[in-house]
Amino acid sequence: MDARLADDLHSLPDLLDAASKVAGAALAGVGERAAAVPPVGVVAAPLPEGGAGARGALEAFLRRWEPGFAASAGPRYLGFVTGGATPASLAGDWLTAAYDQNPASGMDSSAQDLERETVGWLAELFGLGPEFSGAFVTGATMSTVTGLAIAREWLGERAGVTVSADGAAALGPVTVLSGSPHSSILKALSFLGMGRSSLKKVPVLPGREAVDIAKLAEALETLAGPAIVVANAGTVNTVDFDDLRAIAALKQRHDFWLHVDAAFGGFAALAPEHAALTAGLDLADSVVIDLHKWLNVPYDSAVQFTRRRDLQLRVFSNNAAYLGEIGDTPDFLHLTPENSRRLRALPAWFSLVAYGRDGHREIVERCVSLARDLGARIDGSPRWQLLAPVRLNVVCFTPAGEVTQERIDALVRAIAEDGTTFLTPTVYDGRPALRAAFSNWRTTAADVDRIFAALERVAAG
Repeated sequence: MDARLADDLHSLPDLLDAASKVAGAALAGVGERAAAVPPVGVVAAPLPEGGAGARGALEAFLRRWEPGFAASAGPRYLGFVTGGATPASLAGDWLTAAYDQNPASGMDSSAQDLERETVGWLAELFGLGPEFSGAFVTGATMSTVTGLAIAREWLGERAGVTVSADGAAALGPVTVLSGSPHSSILKALSFLGMGRSSLKKVPVLPGREAVDIAKLAEALETLAGPAIVVANAGTVNTVDFDDLRAIAALKQRHDFWLHVDAAFGGFAALAPEHAALTAGLDLADSVVIDLHKWLNVPYDSAVQFTRRRDLQLRVFSNNAAYLGEIGDTPDFLHLTPENSRRLRALPAWFSLVAYGRDGHREIVERCVSLARDLGARIDGSPRWQLLAPVRLNVVCFTPAGEVTQERIDALVRAIAEDGTTFLTPTVYDGRPALRAAFSNWRTTAADVDRIFAALERVAAG
């Protein structure tokens, strides 16, 4: 054994204690750390030849890279839709690395059963019945890829071909309909060989991002065969929801696969005041849920659900003698694009056990309340213009006066340089804008005070 490895093994408890102290200090200071740290261009170092041991690696990290890390897990980071990591999920994530289980196979540990339990809890949390099965994946994009791969196989079933055996070319052109599709839909369609051009945008309701059901019905009427409909349970700009029940009702007259992107909007199901927004989620054929958003578990973590596990198995099965028989309860390596992977379910399991439905409902309700607070302040400021109602946890707004993309880009840079908060740019209804997404369990009303003061300061400067 290499001498450095032997030394590190001998002193492993002390090394872990040192790393724990670094992590503890980082978490203790996350509330005051800059929400964004503009890159300064660290010069890449040469590959180490002899190695410095784990202590040396920790010191090098603290010296060269740690100062450039942003407080993306902190209470005032409002970019993208980024949760933090609850204390329980962080503990679970550390143990995930320590036990280093590969849940893709059930031949050697109970890790896969823990994941099945967690998937079952999540299905219950989002109101999905026993007809749904699911598995953990890296994020909403890979959940989308998995769901649309199953949809592609369903299209083949309708056409009398087996796409998983004969390839996407055997299926021919397909049609995917959506009102306000997330960009990951296009990425998935490209990846799966159905092509970005297969996506046809359907008009949305006036002043909304929700699809016009009548226009969707008209689009379906023009088709000669089955299609895929991508619906939203929370759009990225304004958290608008398609009428899922009305879309599902169109199946009485039209043949289509209903894929619902509920990456973070699905968490509305936890809050009684907002649960009606997700009505009809259980009528979908595939569902996307992103856990490192509003469940507040560490990256990376998401789950995919479908009611057609038989087709999922046909797409992703990996038959090899060393992997054993598939059986009636397929191992996860037969259900997603990955074979080997980490036990992503453990942090989510920890957080669900620690805080339950009630604790996670409180996080959702508080984030919505805080988003509405910021939205009201922006609406009352002469420096800003609110572009859409704050329906859930995202505030979409733009500066007053003439707005160009260059002005928005300059504001994003100025906000990042200020460091109090971080927001991402967007375009809403053709207008360059900003979006502030609340999803962190740490965020409080005091943080909204500081966020709004920073926005006013940057706008005035």
